[in-house]
Amino acid sequence: MANDILRTLRLLLSRLERISADSVVAHHASGVRGAMLRAVDQLEKGQPAPSSEVKRLIESGYRLLEKAAAEKVR
Repeated sequence: MANDILRTLRLLLSRLERISADSVVAHHASGVRGAMLRAVDQLEKGQPAPSSEVKRLIESGYRLLEKAAAEKVR
């Protein structure tokens, strides 16, 4: 389970990193990425990360990617 969460967080981190700095969602994505990096660090150290927080971060990451994609289509 923890490996799946780590894999998902890493995937989102790599995708969020690619959002253009010119994007409207770039600033928010930066904040979410920072929180994700802290969560990944905690999990890699074997420390528990609150599951509700991790779930919120994953949902936020996907939502930001959707917004960035929609913005790019325009």
